[in-house]
Amino acid sequence: QVQLEESGGGLVQAGDSLRLSCTASGNTFSNYRTAWFRQAPGREREFVAIISGSGRSTFYSGSVKGRFTASRDDAKNSVYLNMNSLKPEDTAVYYCAAVLGAVLPPSMRSRNNPNEYPYWGQGTQVTVSS
Repeated sequence: QVQLEESGGGLVQAGDSLRLSCTASGNTFSNYRTAWFRQAPGREREFVAIISGSGRSTFYSGSVKGRFTASRDDAKNSVYLNMNSLKPEDTAVYYCAAVLGAVLPPSMRSRNNPNEYPYWGQGTQVTVSS
C-alpha cells in the first residue's frame, strides 16, 4: 500500500497558475496509477485527471483539459498537477488518489470513479478569486 500527501494549494486570482504535489510513501509508486479529484462545498467529488504509472498516459476531465497537466517524478515518489488559467469554478479541495496497477484502464468509469481508488491523501484547498 501507499500513503499519500498533497501540498501546494492556496489562494490565487483568476487566470493564475498553481502546482499541486502528491508525495507517496510505502510501496513502489510507479506501480500505481494516480488520479486527481476535487470536491467543492455541497458537491460530489469530481474526477480531474489521471496519470499512468509510467507517466506516459494521461486523461483529463473536459472541464480542465487544456488547462491542467498531470506529471510524475517517480525518483521523488511524486505526482504533480499543473493548473493554468485558473477559474473561480476550480475552487475546491483537491485530492490525489492511487490504485495498484500502472496502466490506465480502458473503461472511463474505472478511471473517474472515486470508489476505484483505495488510497487517498488528506486534500489541499485551492481557492480562486474572481
